[in-house]
Amino acid sequence: MVAVIEESPEPYDLLRPRRTITGMSAVLLPYTDPHSPDLDGFAAHLARTLEAGLVPAVNMDTGFGPTLDDADREEILHITRGVCGGSEFVAGAHVDDTPGAALDLDRYHQQVATIADHGGTPILFPSHGLGGVPEGEQVAAMAAVGERCDRFLGFELSRAFHPAGFVLSLEGYRELLGIRSCAGAKHSSLERAPEWDRLRLRDRVRPEFMVLTGNDLAIDMVCFGSDYLLGISTFAPDLFAERDRCWASGDPAFHQRNDDLQYLGRFAFRTPVPAYKHSAAQFLHLRGWITSDATPAGAPERPDSDRAVLAELGVRLGVVEQGVVEQGAGSEP
Repeated sequence: MVAVIEESPEPYDLLRPRRTITGMSAVLLPYTDPHSPDLDGFAAHLARTLEAGLVPAVNMDTGFGPTLDDADREEILHITRGVCGGSEFVAGAHVDDTPGAALDLDRYHQQVATIADHGGTPILFPSHGLGGVPEGEQVAAMAAVGERCDRFLGFELSRAFHPAGFVLSLEGYRELLGIRSCAGAKHSSLERAPEWDRLRLRDRVRPEFMVLTGNDLAIDMVCFGSDYLLGISTFAPDLFAERDRCWASGDPAFHQRNDDLQYLGRFAFRTPVPAYKHSAAQFLHLRGWITSDATPAGAPERPDSDRAVLAELGVRLGVVEQGVVEQGAGSEP
């Protein structure tokens, strides 16, 4: 294999004004209490995401997919199929394993088949087994999955999100582009330069391939040719869709909307990053979209004081009433 050398030059050559953006949103699974998922609230938020014009992604990290069992994940798929009808959705394919486990390709095949049976597009969530083998074997495993399904998405994930995460080298990414049933890949390194390199390589080798930014700290990557599959978009699928339309039409309002959404992303995705899911629950509760800001038992949480900051950000975005801030952003929206 010939090595691919990139130097991450200035990215301005990548700017794609007036481009139609494909937006995918990792849908939060809300909870009524630490032991009870709010399935009605989930279905309602899934419907909101569809109505906004985004592609919902379920059983992702935002939906606590890695911690659900098979029965719970399949129930989420059943609900999603019912809400989406024939509309597109993405779902995380998980292998439940522990550090040091062997790669279980059969398990990936089973998960992918279950998602496809429900009408979804599988995205291969990293497992300890997949993350623990050499890069060549990782790409070979994804190719093997691709031989037995019509369409799937790859997934590069920083370990800031999940301990089984891994990010391919650019040489490995070139091999991923060669898997024809792989329609795209989510890139969640939380760094701009590797994503710019992937965009340049994609443009040369396979222009139709979707580079799905997962960089919640740099949501303007869509300006450079990335599409997205973001957790931050579950806070406000309506506003992300509005922002995307502004970019496609050349409306300069894109920039203010993007800045305000990025402020929200920077706050919610601070260390420890996995606690962003509690931030999402707090924000959606402030919006009056879910009945509780509870998270599953054992999930990392944000302090109660975050609600006041989130309420102020919600006012700036026009989705939270000023009175919520004046009341101290208490537990009731």
